[in-house]
Amino acid sequence: MAHDTHDTHDTRDDKLTVAVLGPGGIGGLLAGLLARAGHRVICLAGEETAEALRTSGIRVRSGVFGDFTARVEADTELRTPVDVCLVAVKHTALDTALDRVPPAALGEALLVPFLNGVEHPAALRARYRADLVAPAVIRVESTRVAPGEIEHGSPFAEIDLTGDGVAKERLVSLAEVLGAAGPTTRVLPDETATLWAKMSFLAPFALLTTRYGVPLGEVRTARRDELTALVEETAAISRAAGGPADPAQALARYDAFPPQTKSSMQRDAETGRPLELDAIGGALLRAAERSGVPAPVTERLVRELRAAGH
Repeated sequence: MAHDTHDTHDTRDDKLTVAVLGPGGIGGLLAGLLARAGHRVICLAGEETAEALRTSGIRVRSGVFGDFTARVEADTELRTPVDVCLVAVKHTALDTALDRVPPAALGEALLVPFLNGVEHPAALRARYRADLVAPAVIRVESTRVAPGEIEHGSPFAEIDLTGDGVAKERLVSLAEVLGAAGPTTRVLPDETATLWAKMSFLAPFALLTTRYGVPLGEVRTARRDELTALVEETAAISRAAGGPADPAQALARYDAFPPQTKSSMQRDAETGRPLELDAIGGALLRAAERSGVPAPVTERLVRELRAAGH
């Protein structure tokens, strides 16, 4: 159901209507979990994918949440009032995908982008109402193996929900809904810190695994010095941007991952898909330039990746 404007959007006893823009690895997992929990889910995608979802629903295989199929609605554009719109496309597809969500159709709904990088909230607030954009960070390994077919491989799914200027009760309400459907979800008060915490971890992992075409285990052993230098460089940029900076903790997290772990950017490179190089490496360099922090390792890696045709 859609709430009207004077509602406090308290959703604890309510079923929501949720649009999911981009029902891929992350969007498909969240769509499946929310639909299974009884919420009305409308997936927004191209006609072929939308037809597959209308016909067969979303099939999830997960060691944590079980194997199940959930019925969802699907369309190529948002035409129905919703409470929340989850944005789960990659940066490379964002501009085209947003045509599926006209601002007038979004109405009073929260727009929750699950995107890498730190620059997208400002772009979304320029297009939609600023107090409706609630950025989220998700830690999960989840892959779309076919339209509507999702494999959730990690033993966790954790969401940090934030949003400067968004009503706190709406964030808390949505976090309760997401948490009840499956992923461990918390509301964090500092949007900049939340996004940079993810960026600081993701950028070194993505850039190095993609540049050298090797999994994390090889990066953290054979290229330890370069990894350490890049982690420290990224931490300095994050600190200057108002985010957290803990290089030792980042290295410890990399060391705890299975050695065969690959970044999503590396998987995109292997399959010939466009890379989120500008949203990650480019954004890091722009932040470094704004704050006057030297970033020689990032500059070299981004330059080499671009020279390789990325």
